Amino acid sequence: MLLAAGLADLAVSTLGSVLGAARGLLRRSDAAELAAEAEHDLMARGRLALERHTAAVPPAHLEILARHALARRAAGDV
Repeated sequence: MLLAAGLADLAVSTLGSVLGAARGLLRRSDAAELAAEAEHDLMARGRLALERHTAAVPPAHLEILARHALARRAAGDV
């Protein structure tokens, strides 16, 4: 699942450059190492993409400050 999400993220963000890089990969002697690195990169991209789209959005910084101010005002620490 992480690999699929990484592939989707990669396809959306860098489709044009991937085609040029693929042509370069076919001419290299260390293609197996590069393929392994690419797999690790895709797994990391997938993990980040899933975290980005499934994680709850943290409250905004100003919202946190406003809550602290209200709590201090309610406690009489103004």
